Amino acid sequence: MDRIIKAFYNSMRALNRLARSEKAVQQELVLLALSLPVGWFLAQSWAGYALLVGAVLFMLLIEVLNTAVEAACNAVSRDFNIDIQLAKDCGSLAVLIAGIMAAAVWLLAIAGRLWGVA
Repeated sequence: MDRIIKAFYNSMRALNRLARSEKAVQQELVLLALSLPVGWFLAQSWAGYALLVGAVLFMLLIEVLNTAVEAACNAVSRDFNIDIQLAKDCGSLAVLIAGIMAAAVWLLAIAGRLWGVA
């Protein structure tokens, strides 16, 4: 149990640091906070609500991993390196894909609510 508690504190330390210093994480935390009430009114079921909020959480998860990749790369070298550039670009691509997925989930939910589609 002690290990779980320490892991939780480490996670909260990371969240606190990211929430204070990373603009992308700050924006996605705002989106998460907005998704909770908006998703409640938009969703047509509990599963739909979980999917809407989960899509935003997934995007935040990928952003956190991207930030971890960037931090690790910066710890290795701040000089230009083609492999480090590829690692950072792949992290950025992962965030883009997660954002597209989240937008698709939300757009389908909006269409379903407004026009009864999906």
